[in-house]
Amino acid sequence: MNRQSTNISSLIAAIVTAFIVFIGLNSFIIINPGQTGVLSILGKAQDQPLLEGIHFKPPIVSAVDIYDVTVQKFEVPAQSSTKDLQDLSASFAINFRLDPVKVVDIRRTQGTLQNIVAKIIAPQTQESFKIAAARRTVEEAITKRSELKEDFDNALTSRLDKYGIIVLDTSVVDLAFSPEFAKAVEEKQIAEQRSQRAVYVAKEAEQEAQADINRAKGRAEAQRLLAETLKAQGGELVLQKEAIEAWRNGGSQMPKVLVMGGDSKGSVPFLFNLNDVAN
Repeated sequence: MNRQSTNISSLIAAIVTAFIVFIGLNSFIIINPGQTGVLSILGKAQDQPLLEGIHFKPPIVSAVDIYDVTVQKFEVPAQSSTKDLQDLSASFAINFRLDPVKVVDIRRTQGTLQNIVAKIIAPQTQESFKIAAARRTVEEAITKRSELKEDFDNALTSRLDKYGIIVLDTSVVDLAFSPEFAKAVEEKQIAEQRSQRAVYVAKEAEQEAQADINRAKGRAEAQRLLAETLKAQGGELVLQKEAIEAWRNGGSQMPKVLVMGGDSKGSVPFLFNLNDVAN
């Protein structure tokens, strides 16, 4: 009987020891760097978040939800219409983190991180994109893409801040347009190329015309100089020599001596030795 009592006492002592160890181990929780905890006692979240370090928690009746407050990244799609009513779609990579101070409110209102993304970040991304896209035409969304992103960032940051979500950075992963607009852009590029080709041809024709004008001016100037030469003393000799050169280059047989000159005023005839031309 004493032996049985001893065994029962040992069993009870072991159970009590195990219970004490269990209570001791469950009375404390360690929050690691990059984490924040929310303590709930009997299902009610406490107001103060548990920051990194060791914290006491009542055993059995309490629970701690751990939130990752490091940088998170999610890719969120969005669609909108531009100022000129063109369809515009995009995909944004959102880098954010949870505000450790506001984690308790996040736990009470949103719950898990998946709920935060689905219920807060995704719809607010959609609304922010609508705000940014509605301020410009679809062409401006292309040519002023940095301004589009800036408007989007400002709208998204202000909307998520009140939920305890800190936006660190965003990037446009993809920006797509309707097939109709893409075709219109292609046709516009073709038209611009044709227009540039027409301008080039016009300039080329203008340069050629200017060259013809310059050549004509050159010929006119040569004729003017020739006329002045003919008017000067000995001009007739120049003209006569040019006539002989033209005659000779034409292949006609030339006489040995050519007598030129003589007019109504009794000028002396001119004897021109053609052998001099040949030499």
